[in-house]
Parts: sequence; C-alpha cells; structure tokens
Amino acid sequence: MLVGLFVRKRDSRPWIVSDELCSLIEPLLPGPGPKLVPGRPRAPDRKALCGILFVLHTGIQWKYLPQELGFGSGMTCRRRLAPWNEAGVLDRLHLVLLTRLRAANQLDWARAVIDSSHVRAGSAGPKSGPSQVDRAPPGSKHHILVDGRGIPLAVFLTGGNRNDVTQLIPLLAKIPSVPGVVGRPRRRPDTLLGDRGYDHDKYRRLVWAQGIKPVIARRGVPHGSGLGDHRWVVEQTIAWFHGFRRLRVRWERRDDIHEAFLGLATCLITHRHVQRLCQGP
Repeated sequence: MLVGLFVRKRDSRPWIVSDELCSLIEPLLPGPGPKLVPGRPRAPDRKALCGILFVLHTGIQWKYLPQELGFGSGMTCRRRLAPWNEAGVLDRLHLVLLTRLRAANQLDWARAVIDSSHVRAGSAGPKSGPSQVDRAPPGSKHHILVDGRGIPLAVFLTGGNRNDVTQLIPLLAKIPSVPGVVGRPRRRPDTLLGDRGYDHDKYRRLVWAQGIKPVIARRGVPHGSGLGDHRWVVEQTIAWFHGFRRLRVRWERRDDIHEAFLGLATCLITHRHVQRLCQGP
C-alpha cells in the first residue's frame, strides 16, 4: 500500500532517472571492481541511482527502501553512493551542467549571493557540532553560494557551531572553473552579497583581493540596506534544498554520505535550470 502511494503516477516520481540525465551521468561513473565471490548479478548503476534518489526525495531509511521498486536493496544503493562521491562524480556532473548554462549565457556572474542553513543531526558525527540556534543539540550547516539566478555554484558542509564568515573564502575557492564560451573559463563573480553574518573587515579585504566586490550588510545598521532585493534568490535555493526530505535532518553519522546527498541535490537543482533555460526552440 505504501509503495502504491509513491508510484501511482509516473509524473510524480522524481526519483526515476530520465534518459537525458542518465546520458550525462553514465560516462562519469567509475567502472565496477572485480567480483570477489560468486553471487547475484550486480545491480545496474541506473537502478541504483533511482534508489538513491528515492531515499533523497522521500527521506526513507536505507533499510526500508521498498524491494518492489526494483532498485535493489538500500545497502546496495548506499554502497554505490559512497565511491561515486569519493571519485568526484557529482562534482564533475555539476561542472557539466554549469558549462551548459554558461554556453547558453544563462549564468549570472554579475553577482553571487552567500548564505547558510542549519539542519539538526540525528546523532553526533564528523562535521557536526552543537547548534547555535537550537539549545546546543548536534547539528550541521549547509553553506551555499549561488549566482544571481539562484543557481548553486558551491555548497559546503560544516558543523552547526561553525561561524558563517569562516566559510566565505572556502566557498569561493570551491566554485569550479566553468568553460562554455570562447576564452578563459570563469570562476569569479563580479560582486558578492551577504547578510550581517559575514560582516568582518578581514574577509572583505580577502574578497577584494580576489577581484570581487563585497556587498555585505553591517551589524548595527537598520534593516532596509537593499540586499533583500537580491538575496531572496539564495533563500529560494535553500528552500529547494530542503525540498529533499533527506536533507532536512542529517541522519547519516558519516559526513561523506550526507555530503554526497548534498552534492546530488546540487546537481538536480542545477539540472532543473538547464531544462528550463537551455532548451532549444
């Protein structure tokens, strides 16, 4: 009965990998290792990816992944996700998608916007820490940098006790060099917008040193600075990330698995923009 609720309509199954998306991912996947013991045939990568997306979208525990869906066991999907993330598959897929957007002149490099969101952690683990906003239970932060359209350029995971401003430079450094047009690949926006959490003159100087103009609200200044007219795009993107139920609470103690989910969500959000902005007539 529960499975029937999930698979009633094909249009409502975002975990089904389209042929177009599969054609982008498959060339990036590492080949299977040698089979050490005889047994059942290896589950196809596409099926395993559908199972991973099912967990990401629904938030279900790995062990409860319905076998009726035909995606393999939850443990099979989990074991497939970790090496893909370690091999950099998700980072390379994200770059492929950004390249398509830049080739279509759909990346807004005029400004980038930075922000973070806090998520509760089910238990303490690497890259978790006492929350600064929720009476100190364990939690993590998703630090997000988007372009002027809200397209994610870089995403970072830290403990919930890390100060936002300390991740400003690492986020800028994580923006990939995006080709797509004649000339040098680009990885720096013209302007960086941030709220009062990034108000620190030291980091303003570091941003200026990279040729980027910092536009950061100052503490003690009344609201109405005008940043809200442009900062809403990052808040919208954070809402898109939280639309994936597995990202609303960090259930994985292992930080690499949660980072893999975060990277996969980044690719899916970017792919939506590709579909919307880069389709031919």
